[in-house]
Amino acid sequence: MKKDEMMQFKSMVIFNDQISPGYCKIRLTAPREIVQSRPGQFVMVRVYDGIDPLLRRPFGIYDLGVFEPEYPNMPKQHYLEILYKIVGRGTGILQSLHHNDYLDILGPLGNGFTMGNEDDEKILVGGGFGLAPLYFLAKRLVSVSNVKVFIGGRKKEDILCVTEFERLGIDTYVATDDGTLGSMGLVTEVLEKYLSDGGKRRTIFACGPGPMLKSTAAIAELHGISCQVSLESNMACGVGACLGCVTKGSSHTEEKPDYRCVCKDGPVFDSRQILWG
Repeated sequence: MKKDEMMQFKSMVIFNDQISPGYCKIRLTAPREIVQSRPGQFVMVRVYDGIDPLLRRPFGIYDLGVFEPEYPNMPKQHYLEILYKIVGRGTGILQSLHHNDYLDILGPLGNGFTMGNEDDEKILVGGGFGLAPLYFLAKRLVSVSNVKVFIGGRKKEDILCVTEFERLGIDTYVATDDGTLGSMGLVTEVLEKYLSDGGKRRTIFACGPGPMLKSTAAIAELHGISCQVSLESNMACGVGACLGCVTKGSSHTEEKPDYRCVCKDGPVFDSRQILWG
């Protein structure tokens, strides 16, 4: 597979497990070329062969790897993992799938994270299934950089992947709105407190709800820290053809509009490229 070349392929479900109330992780077979995917890229998944739901659903890549075949003397196979939250008909159908069911996948799509200077401390900030691309990113960063992870959610059931990050040897900070896990309050408040010591070269990578990203971008600007954000958006095509996932760029005005397609121009952007409403 050439750089930035997408594929369409059939994937078999290996497992499809609930990891927290309302959240699931699914592992799917994938062609070996999938290993060239970059953290922050995504796939478009067709969950049903009929017309309802008609459109594919976008999911960030959570992990890639190789698993042992089911039968002896078979070659090892590559897999793709995604996290998803059960929110509607499409993800409801996805949750109902079992081992040996198949899905139609299009990807990898979009622009991923830029790794940055190895000497910089890498700070990952995420919430909900926004942790998916950050975990993939953390696996790439942890062998060459000092990495910290800040995870936020409304309650403890919304806090995902803590154990997975800790297994990578990464210091993990947690905050919940109701105080049921970690610090009580917003994860950006914990981040602000952590950054107050100053004196270090740092890069921030964030993915999650819009208000969290907006606040993280403002904190990064205040401290003079480079910040990359992965935007979440409803997508119809995933390749920039339908213009259904546009967001306003930082130079946008009524006289001179500046629109960016989240799927094609992103989903990862320098936080300074976005006009935060």
